[in-house]
Amino acid sequence: MFGNFDLDYLIFGILPYAVLAVALIGTIARYERDPFTWKSSSSQLLRRKQLVWGSVLFHVGIIVLFFGHLVGLFTPIWLLDALGISYGLKQWMAVIIGGAAGAAAFIGCTMLLHRRLTDPRIRNNSTFADIGILAILWLQIVVGMGTIILTLGHMDGSKMIQFMTWSQSVMGLQINAWQEVVNVHWLYKFHIFLGMVIVALFPFTRLVHMLSAPIRFLWRPGYQIVRSRAGAKPARTGLKPFARDKRASTAAGMTPKPTAPTSPTPAE
Repeated sequence: MFGNFDLDYLIFGILPYAVLAVALIGTIARYERDPFTWKSSSSQLLRRKQLVWGSVLFHVGIIVLFFGHLVGLFTPIWLLDALGISYGLKQWMAVIIGGAAGAAAFIGCTMLLHRRLTDPRIRNNSTFADIGILAILWLQIVVGMGTIILTLGHMDGSKMIQFMTWSQSVMGLQINAWQEVVNVHWLYKFHIFLGMVIVALFPFTRLVHMLSAPIRFLWRPGYQIVRSRAGAKPARTGLKPFARDKRASTAAGMTPKPTAPTSPTPAE
């Protein structure tokens, strides 16, 4: 239906703004209407096996990839020049760090997806969105690893500069930003498109829990100190039963009442 020109303009010129609008409005609306769904809905209680290693590898890898893309795409080019960082060096850093993080995220995501699809209890407690977003993330990681192979063919950093210019031009509301990625390989375009799909689906999946992650616990001053009040006040004693004789009263810690003396009975 669309020619190459129109399709590139639609995906890389218009779609980014629609995606950002959906993500922003959808996130605010979900927080206002359904704040109690703002969670990761962990399935650890159903089966812990595969969760620990899969979750650690996935989260460590995906966090490094997220901030790596964020810094890599939105660092001003003039800042790289001012710091004396060559484009080739930045490209090698992206390949090495991104490759290691991508491998960790791929292994972890594969373990989590296998666990969610093969365990009957977990699958019955999973929604379509849970499985769908995990599958899209897995596909995105695979495509991203494929782009690394393409990148090895041009380590001068030229393609990296193109993607940096496109992303910064989009955020700068430049209408011709889409022209920066017209001539790149289709695998790069597919990687960018999947990234925008994930951003658009963000407010409708469990991915929102990343905004409420307890990061403040990393720099909290210390643990909460709890002191017992047992030694502050004397312990209260409950009701004690009445003693039947003096021995029982003494054993119970009670002082027996004195009895009146009895007078001798006169003999008849």
